[in-house]
Amino acid sequence: MFFHRALALTALLCACAAGAGEVEVLHYWTSGGEAKSVAELKVMMAARGHSWKDFSVNGGGGANAMVALKQRVLAGNPPAAALIKGPTIQEWAGLHVLSNLDAMAQFEKWDTLLPPVIAEQMKYKGSYVAVPVNVHRVNWLWANAAVLKKAGVAESPKNYDEFFAAADKIKAAGFIAVAHGGQDWQDFTVFESVVLGVAGPAFYQQALVQLDKTALASEQMKQALQVLRRIKGYTDSQSPGRDWNASTDLVINGKAGFQFMGDWAKGEFLAAGQQPGKDFSCSPAPGTAQAYTFNVDSFAMFQLKGWEAQKAQGYLAYLLMGQEFQEKFNLRKGSIPARLNMDMGKFDACAKTSSQDFVATSQAGTLLPSVAHGMALAPAAQAAMRAAVSDFWSNDKTTVPDTLARLVAVAKLR
Repeated sequence: MFFHRALALTALLCACAAGAGEVEVLHYWTSGGEAKSVAELKVMMAARGHSWKDFSVNGGGGANAMVALKQRVLAGNPPAAALIKGPTIQEWAGLHVLSNLDAMAQFEKWDTLLPPVIAEQMKYKGSYVAVPVNVHRVNWLWANAAVLKKAGVAESPKNYDEFFAAADKIKAAGFIAVAHGGQDWQDFTVFESVVLGVAGPAFYQQALVQLDKTALASEQMKQALQVLRRIKGYTDSQSPGRDWNASTDLVINGKAGFQFMGDWAKGEFLAAGQQPGKDFSCSPAPGTAQAYTFNVDSFAMFQLKGWEAQKAQGYLAYLLMGQEFQEKFNLRKGSIPARLNMDMGKFDACAKTSSQDFVATSQAGTLLPSVAHGMALAPAAQAAMRAAVSDFWSNDKTTVPDTLARLVAVAKLR
């Protein structure tokens, strides 16, 4: 069994006791609102006498941070906490290097504050080893309100028949219909929303999460690939290799109509002084209104030596799941709190819709992990899945049957 202790509960109950510890945190939140939120967390830790040691790693979308983390853990000198997501949490826990947070979780009733599908991602063999700090909705479709109006599109499309009709009008009006950046994670972000919209939540779970070979080779998957290729026809020639935020800028600046992207895109609109419901719209990707694909940032807690370090780590876990931090952090990041009982009064209209749908889908069983963003599959399977879809997107000579075969082959990596 991995290391079990009651430090989290003790840290909570004895937070005012004499003695302070240092908490070292590995993350890759190094710019904008994320960095400001980290700074606030430092202040909150300092208020209890604990010192913060920043272990930030730039670049690679977190990949560089994972390399640095591996080096530190192998050297027997892990940080107190590290920003880790999805199945990677269980991989680290399986190495017996994570701390058990059950005492804290039971005292704070985390099982009642988190949807089961997210709570399970924070656990290893039934015990908490990580803390979620936010929820990003991935299956969003963003639109420039002025572009849609000029093109004669009355509202955001609710299915793909409506989407392609709207895209034709936008293109005819002289705009880019779909702003997209040609990177494999962006390609799969669109693809998983298409699969969900074409075939529904149960199929999404069966094919993309469970990697069922029959589903991966099915007529429904074929239809999803055909829709994906049709969407590509509405992108512009400068799309390959473009960063996601540069594509968002095309929508913001009235050069493009739509973008498939998670709610981190909202931060770009807000930073440009635009208002949801007026300058831009946020709606579920076509056909996905009754489902929610999530991307959750979370911190795994590593085993530490020394009572003061353990106490500081326990208090960090307490703060991360606390209402104050989750509100402040998510107001800046564009996401919503992972807690289910939060007051959303300070959040914008898109976040309020996201929160309502988050609760509804968690109750309906249609709250689903994003494959594109590392929430559903182990790294090797995820990489192979993204590569197959990206090749299909990028190379028009790649056939649907060839891609179906590659997707089926991914099932062997599970």
